[in-house]
Amino acid sequence: METDFDKKDVFARHCGIELYDVEDGKASGRIKLAGHHLNGFGMVHGGVIFTLADVAFAAAANTKGYPAVAVNVHISYLKSPKTKLLYAYAREVNPKGRLGVYQVDVTDQEGQVVALFEGTAYRMFEKSSVAEVK
Repeated sequence: METDFDKKDVFARHCGIELYDVEDGKASGRIKLAGHHLNGFGMVHGGVIFTLADVAFAAAANTKGYPAVAVNVHISYLKSPKTKLLYAYAREVNPKGRLGVYQVDVTDQEGQVVALFEGTAYRMFEKSSVAEVK
């Protein structure tokens, strides 16, 4: 299910992140790695892994019909991926109240977990507008 949020996430598209299986409190994403995703050690840059997890987190948090924005995130890098594809699987842990907690597993194409991400989103139940950068 593609949402308006997915269509508007220009940065995710720029990074080459594709979202899929976006549904109530869950979202999955993937990225095909290339040479420009490597750091100075020739390993996948931590920022690439973080961005993939963050995009899946944001998509899952914004499936509720009202805006949700990150207020806190944490990532633990467990191993350097050795495959050309990375996947992020976000799931909601706390479905009620103003604060939504989400866990995201980032895996390689062999299913090995390379990072664990946890994010807390503030749910804006009232109507509000998101500022645009010009």
